Amino acid sequence: MNLVDGRRKYMITIGQLAAYAGVTIKAVRHYHQRGLLEEPLRDSSGYRRYTAEHAIKLIKIATLAKAGVPLDRVKELLAADPDRFAAALVEIDANLKERAEELLRPRERIARLRSGDRLFVSEEVADYLDQLHELGMSQRSVQAERNGWILLQSVSPKEAAIMIAEKRDAFSDPEFRAIYLEYDAAFEWSPDDPRLDVLADRGVRWLAAQSSGSGGEERPFQDPTIAQLLATSPGASSPAWDRLTEIARERMALGGRKI
Repeated sequence: MNLVDGRRKYMITIGQLAAYAGVTIKAVRHYHQRGLLEEPLRDSSGYRRYTAEHAIKLIKIATLAKAGVPLDRVKELLAADPDRFAAALVEIDANLKERAEELLRPRERIARLRSGDRLFVSEEVADYLDQLHELGMSQRSVQAERNGWILLQSVSPKEAAIMIAEKRDAFSDPEFRAIYLEYDAAFEWSPDDPRLDVLADRGVRWLAAQSSGSGGEERPFQDPTIAQLLATSPGASSPAWDRLTEIARERMALGGRKI
């Protein structure tokens, strides 16, 4: 017991104070360090003893803190009049909303990453890569394409948007899908494999049909440096693929006469 101003005040320990306010003893000490809750004098045994005033103030501090009010604003709010208190809460609420949106964005990216490596590419490309998986393409080829799209979308997003639209349109053709699958399998063939000539002829025929149907020629890539980077990225080539490219160029240079 302690006698102050002619009235007897009931004194409690820090543990009781924390329990009444629904916080930890560590939190009480932290509020002391931040200057939010004044430290009481110690009794003859060296223990701090708290009053009802301490408990009420601690409950207010804890309520504001749990509501998301930054600790550096708590002292201001405790001393504010009703109008200033209301205005400050509006401001704090707006800041909390902005912070929540900032926190939500990386969580959405993480969720996309968990659902199929969608963090680094657009939804259109991610859907296309899923389509490659469903078609039966090797993980090697899917990964190589994914790496290429990551680079392309970063350095030339407009070009990437055009190319993914063209690629997805091409995949609506069963013949293109079949050629794509055989091209994937050809990665491990010998450069002397006679099947490369057949596959090259088939690919050139398909390209010729598309060119005649559209009335135009194949659109070249706008940035030759990026084109070279894509061509030399990991998994983008093999001896068989290099030979297949040579054969296809030979066929196209001859105007398709060998097809």
